[in-house]
Amino acid sequence: MCNEKFNAYAVMEAGGKLVPWSYSPEAMGDWDIDVKITHNGVCHTDLHMRDDDWDISQFPLVAGHEVVGEIVGKGKLVKNLNIGDRVGLGWIRDSCRSCDHCLSGQENICREGYTGLIVGHHGGFADKVRVPADFAYRIPDGLSSAAAAPLLCAGITVYTPLRTHIDKLGMKVGVMGIGGLGHLALQYANAMGAEVTAFSTTKSKEEEARSFGAHNFLQWGNEDEMAEAKGTFDLIVCTISADADWNMAFDLLANNGKLCFVGLPVSEMKVPLLPLIFGQKSVVGSIVGGRHFMQEMLNFSAVHGIEPQIEVMPINEINEAMDKVAANKARYRIVLETV
Repeated sequence: MCNEKFNAYAVMEAGGKLVPWSYSPEAMGDWDIDVKITHNGVCHTDLHMRDDDWDISQFPLVAGHEVVGEIVGKGKLVKNLNIGDRVGLGWIRDSCRSCDHCLSGQENICREGYTGLIVGHHGGFADKVRVPADFAYRIPDGLSSAAAAPLLCAGITVYTPLRTHIDKLGMKVGVMGIGGLGHLALQYANAMGAEVTAFSTTKSKEEEARSFGAHNFLQWGNEDEMAEAKGTFDLIVCTISADADWNMAFDLLANNGKLCFVGLPVSEMKVPLLPLIFGQKSVVGSIVGGRHFMQEMLNFSAVHGIEPQIEVMPINEINEAMDKVAANKARYRIVLETV
């Protein structure tokens, strides 16, 4: 349909406000679907894209990459999804599908480079979006659409490293930062059978951290608590985006322990080689997740009752929502509702 228009909220230039805007979608491909959007999670990455912090944004920009909605149209070769299905869309829009990583379900590290939902394409801050069907995920009946939205980025970001590195029951797992990512990591690690410790600089977060599944709470930087915990953790997942004492974090690792970064702190880490070698320790990173883990994560969340703590706002308050996230006042994820 040559006159077809999707109605969206777009930012016209770096750092600008989002304003109502309409655009003509790309022609419907045989493998594409149209999704009528009902909910969007608001992620810090949407702010980075709005402000062009990474020099990859293209304007006008329609952000939104934690998308839930209903399929209202599909290409003639789409067989695994049907009109009326409730689906979610995440950060990855497409990949090469042919490299060894893609073929093993790790599209998040595609050798050709995956395509981002809001990088060179328009995302979920709209009434509809057209995307490849293979990167749309069924939302299980046990998850509400509002709760499912943040899982499509925040959830998969912490699920992937926990699922990858927790390989036996009773592992001692620490989570640095009790925010949008961390409060989900506590829930997943607990459900995977780990002994979970929350690290936060804010002592007042202890009760809440325990309600999310933490068995223990340590105040980051407390010398006595850090000294007592030294050398005891099998895995520490760092969800923070601020700089920290990385040597302290490394010292907390047990032999064979791993320090995994999923947040994006703009800093450097000097790894002490002797403890790295003699303790067989590791420093690793993780970025979102591939298709296999994405669907598994959604199903796992439904079975175990894992949900983000959310605040729902109407999409016409999108600028207020973005400002709230920027001011770190979201507790812990804001979800925009378009119905």
